[in-house]
Order: sequence, then structure tokens, then C-alpha cells
Amino acid sequence: MALMITLPPALEEQLRQEADRFGLSVGEYSAQALEQHLTEVRKRHATVDILESWLSGDADEQQASGEELVRSLDDDRLSERSLFPAELRGITW
Repeated sequence: MALMITLPPALEEQLRQEADRFGLSVGEYSAQALEQHLTEVRKRHATVDILESWLSGDADEQQASGEELVRSLDDDRLSERSLFPAELRGITW
């Protein structure tokens, strides 16, 4: 796909410098930069989707999963000190 974009002069110069630094044409560098950016955007959207699915889930299931996670994190520690002390439940976690 051919795409024409009007850039402010300062951004155009920065784009040229970065392309030169990597030994690429401005078009090649721009395509790589856009692809990298869009990949990161997709990852963020996927993360948001996961978090939203957790929020929309069954409250009892979320509570049970959270308690299991806390138990697993505390059980799998080398230290005897609990990450989630019972006396701080509802205060810090």
C-alpha cells in the first residue's frame, strides 16, 4: 500500500536521521517503526481485554482465584515471611 503523510519538518528530519542510523530508506524505516508500534498497541489491547474479562467474571470465582493466588505465592517462597499476612487482609491486600 502506498501512503503519503505530511510530517512537520522536525519529525521528518528525525525520521531521516534514524533511517540513516539503521542504514534503511525512510520508507523502510517508517514501515518498521509503524509495525513495531502497532504490535505494541495490539499487545496493550489484548492485556486490556484480559483485565476486562476478569472484571466481568463471577465475583465468587474471582474471590476463590484471588485466594488461591495468594496461597500459591506464599507457599512458593524461600522466605518464611508471608507476603500476605492474615492480619493485613482487607487492609493492604
